[in-house]
Amino acid sequence: MATKQTESVTIISLRKLSLETREPPPKESKTFTVEDAVETIGFGRFHIALFLIMGSTGVVEAMEIMLIAVVSPVIRCEWQLENWQVALVTTMVFFGYMVFSILFGLLADRYGRWKILLISFLWGAYFSLLTSFSPSYIWFVFLRTMVGCGVSGHAQGLIIKTEFLPTKYRGYMLPLSQVFWLAGSLLIIGLASVVIPTIGWRWLIRIASIPGIILILAFKVRIGPFFIPESARFNVSTGNTQAALATLQRIAKMNRSVMPEGTLVEPILEKRGRFADLLDAKYLRTTLQIWVIWLGISFAYYGVILASAELLERDLVCGSRSEAEVVVTVMDTEESQSPCHCHMFAPSDYRTMIISTIGEIALNPVNILGINFLGRRLSLSITMGCTALFFLLLNICTSSAGLIGFLFMLRALVAANFNTIYIYTAEVYPTMMRALGMGTSGSLCRIGAMVAPFISQVLMSASFLGALCLFSSVCVICAISAFTLPIETKGRALQQIK
Repeated sequence: MATKQTESVTIISLRKLSLETREPPPKESKTFTVEDAVETIGFGRFHIALFLIMGSTGVVEAMEIMLIAVVSPVIRCEWQLENWQVALVTTMVFFGYMVFSILFGLLADRYGRWKILLISFLWGAYFSLLTSFSPSYIWFVFLRTMVGCGVSGHAQGLIIKTEFLPTKYRGYMLPLSQVFWLAGSLLIIGLASVVIPTIGWRWLIRIASIPGIILILAFKVRIGPFFIPESARFNVSTGNTQAALATLQRIAKMNRSVMPEGTLVEPILEKRGRFADLLDAKYLRTTLQIWVIWLGISFAYYGVILASAELLERDLVCGSRSEAEVVVTVMDTEESQSPCHCHMFAPSDYRTMIISTIGEIALNPVNILGINFLGRRLSLSITMGCTALFFLLLNICTSSAGLIGFLFMLRALVAANFNTIYIYTAEVYPTMMRALGMGTSGSLCRIGAMVAPFISQVLMSASFLGALCLFSSVCVICAISAFTLPIETKGRALQQIK
């Protein structure tokens, strides 16, 4: 009997011990990436605010770049400049843009997009204001070059927008940014039509610098960081996960949305913003073709802008304006011996520039549909092919209305080209080199912009058809390059690493 009791106790004790030592299986801790958070939070009020505030950078950039087109006839008269000297002003602006575009891209990948954006606002506004006090042509060229250096940093605004937008909204929201460039272009042309004939070009430059100063004040009173925080993708790439998490939580709260469950985890990227990565085997072909496309698009875009001004100022197309509309100012008694005649813009010329500039948004709905349904590559190749065709159509002897129609379509097409390549470049590169990829592309872009003035303002005077054929040929090359790009980014998530 005693033996049986002992066995029972032993069995019960073993069962009790077995139950106590059995542990539940460990739960796997949930993690998420910035991409997961951006997609989960979705589109909302934060993105609308970001779109509006960052869009103002497009207004500033457009006013500073388009300023040269409306001021060129005036400085030609005031300083008795030859064609190549007028063209040199635009070329030097884009030279500064080219050099600093790479530098700012490199610094943005290493130290942050937000800091570089603020520096570019300060730089651009300061030298733009100084330009209005230029005592001579040399000083004017130097100071506008410095403005070009500062404006080159505005591209970081597009990168910030791209890195915060959910995938399915990038193809819709980024092309709409063209509205702000259009607003800046129309504003500077409208101001020029009123300010230049009354108080002069120097006051036009001072007024044009006001939007940039307002943006600086917005940063100063700490409005900027609330709506424009540092990129969460950049923060996690530097190991600053807490800052990225705080930014994402603030966005979720503003959008009245929720964060993904778990812990934010991303690899720390020690090596960021290296030129070698752009030319890595995986991205070599893409990079080279993107550079060709950027160069060609910029060449065509600024070629159209400057050619529009030349066609109006110098009567290079038959029937484009009547003799009564030409306002001629005689500089001195030796004008007949000088190539520098002063043909100031008439009110009808400003109207023509405004109408052709509005064309930049005319194809925006079609461009958005093409980008989202045909894809970035095919859409770009089609618009580049059409651009080549309309350059050749400019050679047709037409009326003023016909000229306006051709310029309207050309501006619409070249703007669509810029929209698409901006989106594609921001999407195709990973976070570790996205700013540098945009910077180097922007730099190559400015080479095209530097050459364009000499074609639109010098070669076009000597051989109108030759200049048009050159523009058209470059567009055809770009169309082929776009069609053969190796990576399609439609519907593709932004990459963090290579």
